[in-house]
Amino acid sequence: MAIVAGVDFGTLSVRVSIVDSERGMLESAIAEYPLHRKREDPEYATQSHDDHMKALAAATREAVRKAGISGDKVEAIALDTTGSSVIAVDRNLQPLGEYYLWCDHRAKGEAAEITEAAHREGLEAIKWCGGVYSSEWGFSKLLHWLRHNPGERANFASAFEHCDMVAATLCGITDPKQVKRSICAMGHKWMWNRELGGLPSEAFLIKVDPLLAGVREKLDGEYATSERIAGKLSADWAAQLGLKAGIPIPVGAFDAHWDAIGAGCRTDDMVNVIGTSTCIIGITPSVNLVPGVCGVVQGSVHPQRTGIEAGLSAVGDIFNAIATRAGTDVATLSRGMEKYRAGQTGLLRMTWDNGDRTVLVNPNLRGVILGWNLQSTAQDELFAAVEGTAFHTRVILDRMAEHGVHIKRVINGGGIPQKNDVLNQIYANVLGLPVLVPSKSVVSLGSAIFAFLAAGAFKTVEEAQQRVCPSHKVYQPEPAAARVYNELYPLYRTLYFALGEPGKGALGEVLPALIKIAEGVNNPH
Repeated sequence: MAIVAGVDFGTLSVRVSIVDSERGMLESAIAEYPLHRKREDPEYATQSHDDHMKALAAATREAVRKAGISGDKVEAIALDTTGSSVIAVDRNLQPLGEYYLWCDHRAKGEAAEITEAAHREGLEAIKWCGGVYSSEWGFSKLLHWLRHNPGERANFASAFEHCDMVAATLCGITDPKQVKRSICAMGHKWMWNRELGGLPSEAFLIKVDPLLAGVREKLDGEYATSERIAGKLSADWAAQLGLKAGIPIPVGAFDAHWDAIGAGCRTDDMVNVIGTSTCIIGITPSVNLVPGVCGVVQGSVHPQRTGIEAGLSAVGDIFNAIATRAGTDVATLSRGMEKYRAGQTGLLRMTWDNGDRTVLVNPNLRGVILGWNLQSTAQDELFAAVEGTAFHTRVILDRMAEHGVHIKRVINGGGIPQKNDVLNQIYANVLGLPVLVPSKSVVSLGSAIFAFLAAGAFKTVEEAQQRVCPSHKVYQPEPAAARVYNELYPLYRTLYFALGEPGKGALGEVLPALIKIAEGVNNPH
């Protein structure tokens, strides 16, 4: 028997779960931290490393207390985080500002430059991230930071993904060169590829911008999958967390990837990790490069398999925004929505309120609703938004299938499916496939599985999953609703590409133009 701590850093809070290898989840605790945004700049989203660490300490102590155990019984701690959430550091591993959070899109200009240079120079790595580099990813954000923080450039020693920075901090590491880097994070967001020689070359980076000179060397170090150990918990942080010093901390990963493991993802499964956004995470036995799909990385989700990632840039955030505009909350606005029938609102809702992550990889898009009438309500919009996220998911899964990705099962994981039967049923009806939902929350369970591996409690991911993952509730497609959605889906797909691809037609120029005009008015200088 072993007891471990699994940590999940989300957009607004950190959850720490105490898990027993025999009894399963014992207790969890949550601590929140602020997300810094600017009304005048909707692309801005940052967070403080100190806020994250204080919240982690508080949640860990509370989880141990609630579990009714002594902290020295915990044999390992593992953590996942959002990504790409990037922080620049000095030579002592001290932050030079705040994290550019995953949902910070200020670097969309830099992303376009990287994409253009990659195709111009024939960079092979761009094919592994769908052909388009994103404003949500590491090099875009780092280049934006370098351009906008000239006074800190002399102090810049390296940059880290959140999962690697937290692990290094807990281990008491103060030399950036000694930090192990997650293949999950660096493979999906920084174009790292072992078969292609690691990161893009210095020559390529300088062609993007001379400010990137020397960055490749500063990002050097040991890149590892998550069955490897990042280090051991330092005495200082052991005291702050209420745990014993010296316990192992495995190399971290992104929250959605480990959520997929916690949801029971196996080879040929696709997991919709649905929360503030959606990450679509799959495990495939072989490499299939898919245009517009943002990452194919060997060893990322499962250390011995190929991971594939796609997703939607906003889901729960859209639902919350609709409710907020209506002066209520999502739970209240959802009451009675189970009585809605497929397509009854007459609305089609494009779910681009925070841009498009996959398959267009276009941050210069915004939400669109077609079909309003004078009786349309906020609840109608919410129902149409759920349908829209399901349609968008079908676009993504269709693109994967067209390029040889075999999908055996679809699992809805993340925080929202646990409390939204309507959403799960709509997904089954839109996809025309059974949708499996874990019978209990699996947030942070993936972290616990990798903590068990670090502690030596299980030999393989599959053995740990068999022991600690919950069973699934299955939502079967309803034939009548599926027929309606098969009529609506071609309309959605037509709009998706007509409105979402600039340069392919007049409609594709509308949303980017609206954004440009608003930015010009709000930021005249």
